[in-house]
Amino acid sequence: MENDTSSHPIRKIIHVDMDAFYASVEQLDHPEWRGKALVVGGNAARGVIAAASYEARKYGIHSAMSSVLAAKKYPQLIFAKPRFERYRELSLQIRDIFYEYTDLVEPLSLDEAFLDVTENKLGIKSAILIARQIREKIKLKTGLNASAGVSYNKFLAKIASDLNKPNGQAVILPEEAEEFLEKLPIAKFFGIGKVTAEKMNRLGIHNGKNLKEFSLQFLSKKFGKSGLHYYNIVRGIHLSAVQPHRIRKSLSAENTFEKDLATTAEMEDKLKPIFEEVIRRIDKSKIKGRTITLKIKHADFTLQTRSKTLEQYPDPEQIWTVAVELLHQEEVSKPVRLLGLGLSNLNITEEQEHFGEQLKIPFLE
Repeated sequence: MENDTSSHPIRKIIHVDMDAFYASVEQLDHPEWRGKALVVGGNAARGVIAAASYEARKYGIHSAMSSVLAAKKYPQLIFAKPRFERYRELSLQIRDIFYEYTDLVEPLSLDEAFLDVTENKLGIKSAILIARQIREKIKLKTGLNASAGVSYNKFLAKIASDLNKPNGQAVILPEEAEEFLEKLPIAKFFGIGKVTAEKMNRLGIHNGKNLKEFSLQFLSKKFGKSGLHYYNIVRGIHLSAVQPHRIRKSLSAENTFEKDLATTAEMEDKLKPIFEEVIRRIDKSKIKGRTITLKIKHADFTLQTRSKTLEQYPDPEQIWTVAVELLHQEEVSKPVRLLGLGLSNLNITEEQEHFGEQLKIPFLE
């Protein structure tokens, strides 16, 4: 099956991804840290890395790595405490630049977003030119570097943004997509995680070409509903439109502690500020949720969750009551390193993805 672009929407999609965002902000605000191996989050004794500078990555240090392991890899590593208010401040400045070009902006996090510039406010026909202008404006306004990917759908734009990092951009044209995807290692496919990649490797699927050899029936049998997704993406087909109002599925906060918590009384004491942060986020977002979930990570990294769903949306006092109830639901038998509290079953109705009408617009013209 060839990538028949005549039967699917041809959009101009840009994926903008800030380079090592949290770490870059810390280096921006602390000139003495520039050019040095730096991570955000954790410390030499415990915790998890939230972001690593490119200097740190040279030593094999990356996000989600244990900070203890990171410190072993490079003892001179600088640990910076996260400053999320500062990151949000810069993220909003960057988002304002996006809106100069289009209202079809789908933020994925503080440091990345999809933009549909098929029909943009400035009437610029070239998506490549828009991506370049956006990156230049981000640098001028914030002092930070961004990378970008340009293609005709979100999946390919996301992959393209990673090709020339840091501070670069790449484009994948419709006529190039299938050949590019055939050569791409399966672990590089956006949305295919480590576990799925390993499962595919065991089936002899190591790159896009291997994946393309398997039928839809086979992939559906092995991967369930995701089988159709894998069948399509390797052929360059991904119909998901940029959604400017992404549907939030949950709202939560958590904290990793410097010292493990041994008693329930300690846990309840440490849970209170986490609860207060959740309430702050509820007040800010005006979102309510009926399901309350307590997350408990033990010192041995085993994870436990306890949930309760209410008939009505609870007020803050009820949320705290349920959180404490979940904590005392059963004895916590092992020391605790992390507690989290979240709400789901939110008062937001999920909308159907809107694919829109077919757009027969020259891609780069």
